[in-house]
Amino acid sequence: MAVDELQAIIQRCQILEEADFKGEDFNLFQVAGQKCLEDGCAAQLLEVIKNEKNKVIIKNMGWNLISPLVRCIFMYEQKDDKREQCLKILDQLAQLCNPKELFLGLLEQIEQTSGEQVCQTVMLLLQPLQTVLLKLQNKKAYSVGLSLAVIMNQLTPLPVPYTRQQIEEDKLGLCQCCNAVVDFAKPFVNEAVKNMEKSSEYNDVELKEELLKFCMKSLRYPLLTAQFEQLEDIEEHPFRRFATEIIDILCDIRELIPLVFSHHKDKSPHWENQEFADIEQKNDADSLACLSYLMFVQHFGSDCFPMVFSPSYLLQCNMIHIEVLLKRWDLWYLELQIDLFESCLLRMEDNSLLHQYLEFRDFISIPQDLVKVMTLCPIERLRKKSLSILQLFIDKFDAEGKYTLFRCLLKTSNHSGVEGYIIKNIKDQIHLSLMKACDNIWFTGHHLISLLGLVFLLPEGAETDLLQNSDRIMASLNLLRYLVIKDCESNNQTGVWTALAKIEHSFLKPLRVGLNMSKAHYEAEIKSKKENRREAHSSNTVHSVTVSGEKMPAMTTEMQLQVLHSALFTFDLIESVLARVEELMEVKTKAVMDENS
Repeated sequence: MAVDELQAIIQRCQILEEADFKGEDFNLFQVAGQKCLEDGCAAQLLEVIKNEKNKVIIKNMGWNLISPLVRCIFMYEQKDDKREQCLKILDQLAQLCNPKELFLGLLEQIEQTSGEQVCQTVMLLLQPLQTVLLKLQNKKAYSVGLSLAVIMNQLTPLPVPYTRQQIEEDKLGLCQCCNAVVDFAKPFVNEAVKNMEKSSEYNDVELKEELLKFCMKSLRYPLLTAQFEQLEDIEEHPFRRFATEIIDILCDIRELIPLVFSHHKDKSPHWENQEFADIEQKNDADSLACLSYLMFVQHFGSDCFPMVFSPSYLLQCNMIHIEVLLKRWDLWYLELQIDLFESCLLRMEDNSLLHQYLEFRDFISIPQDLVKVMTLCPIERLRKKSLSILQLFIDKFDAEGKYTLFRCLLKTSNHSGVEGYIIKNIKDQIHLSLMKACDNIWFTGHHLISLLGLVFLLPEGAETDLLQNSDRIMASLNLLRYLVIKDCESNNQTGVWTALAKIEHSFLKPLRVGLNMSKAHYEAEIKSKKENRREAHSSNTVHSVTVSGEKMPAMTTEMQLQVLHSALFTFDLIESVLARVEELMEVKTKAVMDENS
C-alpha cells in the first residue's frame, strides 16, 4: 500500500518540470517515503531512488527522507538486512540530492538528536555529510565550519571518559566519534593545504580559519579534560590518537607555532557585547593552555616543533597558560598546571633564569598562586607537589632573582609555614654566599640587612600570636643562630652584627615579652581546666576551646588539656632556641671585647 502511494506520487511528478514542483508534492513524497520505511519496504524505496527516471525528483525531494530514514536505521539490529537497505538509501541520497538542501537536512538531523544517540547519529551521518560538502562550490568553507561547529556543540555536553574502564567501554561512543570527526575533516585539511600552496585568496584563508576554530574547540573539549597519565598502556588510546590528529592539523595549516607563541587575547574576535568577548577570551585561553600541556608535558607534536628556543623563553611563553589553569581552582586543572610548570622548569639549569623575568607579572603572581595551593588545597599530594614546584622555581633564578622573590613572598604569603620555608631558603643562600670565594652581594652586606628586616619582625610586636606564627619565628631564630655562629663580628660579612641592636629591639625583646605573656596565659588556662575537672562529676564533659583565635571542635576536658600542653611545649621550644641565640650573642660579643682589650 505504501509503495503504491509512493509510485503514484512519483508518476505524477515525472511529467512535471523541476520548476513546477509544489510544496504539496514535497509533503506527499515525504509522507509516502516515510510509510515505506515504517512498513519495512526499504528495498522497494531503494529501487525507486535508484531509478534513473526519478533522478530529478530525488534531487529535489530526497532530502526530506533523512529524518525518517535515521529513525528506521536505529530501529533495526546491526546485521538486519533492512538496516543495510536503509544505509544504501542514505548513500544514494548523498549522491543524488541537491547538495545544499541535503546539507541543511543532515545538519538539522544532527542538531535535533540528544542523549545517548548523539554519537551514533553523528557517526552515521558523517560520511554523507562529507560527500555533500565535497560537492559544494559556494560557501564551502562556511559550510565546513558550520558542520564542525554543530557536531562539536552536540558532543560537548557528553561526559569525557576518564578511567581505563570508561575509555575501553566507551559507553556513549564519544571516543570513537571524536576520531571519526577528525577523519571527516581530513579532506578539507588537504584542500586547505593545497590552497595555501597555490594562493592566499579570501576563500582559502576562510577554510583554514574554520579548521583552526575546530581545533581550538577540540583542545577545549574533550582534550582539556581527557586523561593521558597512567593510561599509556591502553592499546590505541583514543584521545591520544585524537590529540595527535588535532596537532597534526594545526601543523599542516601552519598554525601550531603561532598558537604556541601567541598571547590568547590576540586571538579573540572583536565582540560588541563584552560578555561574549569575555567568554571567547576564556575559551581561547583554555584551548591554548591545553595545547601547551599536550606539547610540553605529553610531548605531542614534537616532530613539528623546532628545537631552537631557549628554556627561559619557553617558560615565559607558557606562564600565561600556567596562570590560566591555576586561576580555575579546579583539582583537575591544578594537576595540569603543576605538570606544565614542572616540565618547563626541568628544562632549565639552576641559577640560569635572569632576575629581569620577575618584571613580568606572571612570574610574580604564579608563585603567589602556588602558595595558595600549598596552603588551601584539600589534596595533600597536590600541596606537596606545589611546594616542590615552588622550590624548583626558586632554584632556577639567579641570586638577585631569588632575593627579589624572597622579598615578595615574605610580604604576600600571610602564612607562617610558608614564611618559615622562605626564611630557610634565605639561610641556604647565605650559607652558599659565605662558602664561596667571591661574595654574593645579594645575600651579604646591606642587601641582606634590608631582607633581614622582613625576617626578624613580629607583625604585632609582643602582642603577636606566637602559636600561629611559630613556624616563622622558629625559622627566624634558627637563621639568627646560624648567622651568629658562622659570621664572626670581626668579619661581619653578612652585616648582621651591625644590625644586631635593631634586631634585638624589633624582634628579640618583643619575642621574650610575648613568650612570657603567652606562657602565663596558657598556664593559667591549664590550672583553670584542672580545677574545673575536679569540680565536675565526669572528666568526659564536652567543652569548646579557642586556640590561636580559632574555635576548636567540641572536646572533653582531657583533650583540651592536651592541646594547651602542646601549645606550652611550642613556647618552651621557642624559648630554648631564643635562650641559645642570646647566649651565643653574649659569648661572641664578650670574645670580641676581650680581643680589643
